[in-house]
Amino acid sequence: MVTVEEATVIVMENCYTPRPVSVRILDSLGRTLAEPVRADRDFPPFDRVSMDGIAIVFAEWQRGSRQFIIEDTQPAGQPQKQLRDEANALEVMTGAVLPAGTDTVIRYEDLAINGERATVIGDGVQPGQNVHRQGQDARVHEIILEPGMIISPAEIALLASIGQSNVDVLSFPKAAIVASGDELVEIEQTPEPHQIRRSNSYAIQAAMLELHWPATQFHLADNKDFLRDSLSAILADHDVVIVSGGVSRGKFDFIPAVLEEIGVRKLFHQVTQRPGKPFWFGVTKKQKVVFALPGNPVSTFMCFHRYIKPWLLKSLGHPHQVLKCILGKDFSFEPRLTYFLQVQVKNESGSLIAYPNAGGGSGDFANLKQVDGFIELPLEKSSFKAGEAYPLIPFR
Repeated sequence: MVTVEEATVIVMENCYTPRPVSVRILDSLGRTLAEPVRADRDFPPFDRVSMDGIAIVFAEWQRGSRQFIIEDTQPAGQPQKQLRDEANALEVMTGAVLPAGTDTVIRYEDLAINGERATVIGDGVQPGQNVHRQGQDARVHEIILEPGMIISPAEIALLASIGQSNVDVLSFPKAAIVASGDELVEIEQTPEPHQIRRSNSYAIQAAMLELHWPATQFHLADNKDFLRDSLSAILADHDVVIVSGGVSRGKFDFIPAVLEEIGVRKLFHQVTQRPGKPFWFGVTKKQKVVFALPGNPVSTFMCFHRYIKPWLLKSLGHPHQVLKCILGKDFSFEPRLTYFLQVQVKNESGSLIAYPNAGGGSGDFANLKQVDGFIELPLEKSSFKAGEAYPLIPFR
């Protein structure tokens, strides 16, 4: 048996090595950028009008001019026009090219326009105002997105603006989720009194989808020979296998023995924690990874968020950041185990306060709907006081 800290070190020492893969731009959302992205031209590519109004020569304002004849209009999306007389102005629209011969834009709100004559009604005109200068944001060939960043909608906009319809991102490990147990039936089925519908594998897959990490589900019966053949085939075709169930010490808990028989080297089995004590972890010679999680729903759910999610993020180059919160109420836990306490989290005057809601144990997955995460209570203590800060593992 290992401690939570020891289990964490072992898991994190066996990360996946990603490779660059090309995906369509919208499929890159939430993925990790694998390449530097450079501007294909200046940003903005021209002196851009940033307010509707008139474009003038600032020197005319300095000479005392407050009325300007409007020669023409410069719409957005039209080729650049030329101011013919420096004493005049061109009406301009947001996003348009700044007309040649002008250098300053006065917005409509500071103008009184009568026919083709614009009168400035404010005194605060500054040279170059309301003009977004060419190259102000980035120069051609300048790196605008660094590899290693997670792509959000903001980065999608930048990629689209430079015409990059395909993006190189870091590959995810090809993942399989294996539900083990004869008591499990498909969610579409009506279970017999002695059966239950599969839910753990859907919870895991949903949590993976939040990370944009795809996976394939499998359901295997509690037959040792069948498990051996099936897990061997699944492992051959996947980089990581996440098993739920069959890892305790029951008569039909064949998973640990079968995994070792098919070449998965056990790195630990059982962790000094609750829930999730029977957690099993191993690797193959080809560096494929197996997380075998206890079948109780809360155990599976906690282990995914405490170990597997940080493992994936570190594999992609994103170190795990520990978020802490303040315990909102005294709590006691006697066994010498690290306890992952279910909590409701509230933001109170800028501080995250965690209120215990332990539920009915690791089988009470209905309680998860009432909480926002787990706080990690160390095994060295049994009494935990309100006001103390502990690591938070959020899942909502």
